[in-house]
Amino acid sequence: MGDLELVKTLVAKDTSLVDQPDRRGFTPLILAVYNDQAEVVKYLIEENANVDAQDQSGNTALMGAIFKGYVHQAEILLGAGANVNLQNYNAATALTFAATFGNENLISLLFKAGADASIKDNRGKTALDYAIIQGNEAFQKIHKKYQTF
Repeated sequence: MGDLELVKTLVAKDTSLVDQPDRRGFTPLILAVYNDQAEVVKYLIEENANVDAQDQSGNTALMGAIFKGYVHQAEILLGAGANVNLQNYNAATALTFAATFGNENLISLLFKAGADASIKDNRGKTALDYAIIQGNEAFQKIHKKYQTF
């Protein structure tokens, strides 16, 4: 809901709530990112929320930001040290999400943050493979720019 004052009150009473997952494994940070609550996200990070916490599928707040197309949320998370190459339980990374759902700004942001395009998921596919399947030409163009040999 983005009620920053309520979040502050709850955390003041019990700091363990910062990383307390719900029954689906969603931490307050994951939920705040997914619901585009930037002020709550910043506060939770200030209170040492785990930026790499994973839900029951292994997805992170960064993956949620990519899925939703929230560049500013991804910037906040990466600035706070989120692991750009962390894999979910299907071995997909944030870059895999960007290849499937992402816009050019998100794709560039991930590559600038050191995203590894060679990581394969549990189906043996890389982010580039998904970009080709989805017809994501922006990803293919940006990938080519960041490729190193």
